[in-house]
Amino acid sequence: MAFPLMNESNVCGSDVIAEYSVAIRKLARGLLKGTSESLALEPGYIDKAMNMDRSLQILTANLYPPCPQPELVMGIPSHSDYGLLTILMQNGIGGLQVNHGGKWINVDPFPNAFLVNNGDHLEATRMSIPQSIGPSPDAIVAPAEQLVDGENNRAMHIVMIYKDYLELQQSNVLDGKSCLERVKT
Repeated sequence: MAFPLMNESNVCGSDVIAEYSVAIRKLARGLLKGTSESLALEPGYIDKAMNMDRSLQILTANLYPPCPQPELVMGIPSHSDYGLLTILMQNGIGGLQVNHGGKWINVDPFPNAFLVNNGDHLEATRMSIPQSIGPSPDAIVAPAEQLVDGENNRAMHIVMIYKDYLELQQSNVLDGKSCLERVKT
């Protein structure tokens, strides 16, 4: 999908942003459907359980101009993405990193593609437009009963209302720890 750049003729891009946000929501719901199916759940399980008809969607735009001294570049500190998905569009300049197995790994931008992230990442020296897709603020977030048996497959996190999780995430200093680490059982 292609979106024209913001300009005066489209009221500072509000029409473009609205169209983009609708398309991202549709993409997110399709990804959640596939995720449900991959877990052998009904296709709409996550969508329904997280009350996605009332989901929270946050658009952020970050611009990191080139720096003549790369060692002094300041981006966003390492953090945990708090929604179900973060769908990221970035220009061709690298800088995004994800933490995998305790190591930071560069994620090279792929032209004309979205990066779908549900983990920690670090932003530096680039432009990115993440849009976090989360459940309804009053959704109760818990593992599907079919996936938890109490012995071998126990719940790994406490059951929480999503708005409480957001408040917890926003109340902590971004110290490189995932907010999920704070709510483990």
